[in-house]
Amino acid sequence: MNYRHAYHAGNFADCMKHALLVWLLRALARKPAPFRVLDTHAGTGAYDLAGPEAGRTGEWQRGIGRLLDITEGPLAEYVALARAAGAPARYPGSPALIRALLRPQDAFACVELHPEDHAALRAHFRGDRQVAVHRRDAWEALRALTPFPERRGLVLIDPPFEQEGEFERLAAGMALVGGRFRAAVQACWYPIKHRAPVRAFHAALQAGGPRDLVAAELWLREPTDPQRLNGCGLLVANPPYRFEAEGGTILAALLDRLGEGEPGQGWSMTRIAEE
Repeated sequence: MNYRHAYHAGNFADCMKHALLVWLLRALARKPAPFRVLDTHAGTGAYDLAGPEAGRTGEWQRGIGRLLDITEGPLAEYVALARAAGAPARYPGSPALIRALLRPQDAFACVELHPEDHAALRAHFRGDRQVAVHRRDAWEALRALTPFPERRGLVLIDPPFEQEGEFERLAAGMALVGGRFRAAVQACWYPIKHRAPVRAFHAALQAGGPRDLVAAELWLREPTDPQRLNGCGLLVANPPYRFEAEGGTILAALLDRLGEGEPGQGWSMTRIAEE
């Protein structure tokens, strides 16, 4: 309840998560049938990069601030959407990016528990009939709002990782959705500070989670300091065709722009579980 993403909006982790999210949404739109998106930790929808929160950390300057001149290549569409949303003055959170890529037949449900962020999110989408805004617990929402009536779509799970046990809740949430809604694409963000928690998370999913899992990871330095965000991952269940190949080009392009040459920086696309 205390986490406010405004301090971190547009940082390298947002860039990684959102560039891959744009690709996943475009992949879903290849078929004309409608789809739905559920964003379980939606935040406010968009963020003021000139505001006091973003200004205090300046993280966006080492993230989206380094990408805004891109017009070609695997990051071009994501960056164009960020510019269209107002970057570098404003940064689109996942709800704004998702809404920008919906077709008229698609639907979107976003969930936010923090009262102030929920109010901002509701105001952001006021009057939009394709978007439903919920104030509820994210983990309860996974059970209440799945499966989708459309029988296809994307579940984005992006916890703040401010409490103990978040990896365990994330694994349980993925297993729940996998059991209730096998056709769903799940995209689940996680931090990489050091490797032990990530290895345990992957092992838990291999033991009892959904099948067909690919982990996309980007790290800016060797992940050995448990007090520092050294990288991040997006674990995708039921990934669309060519995610492993084309997602890899996105990660490589991000590292080329966002990496600072620190020892151990890199990226990977790793299959965690087979279909």
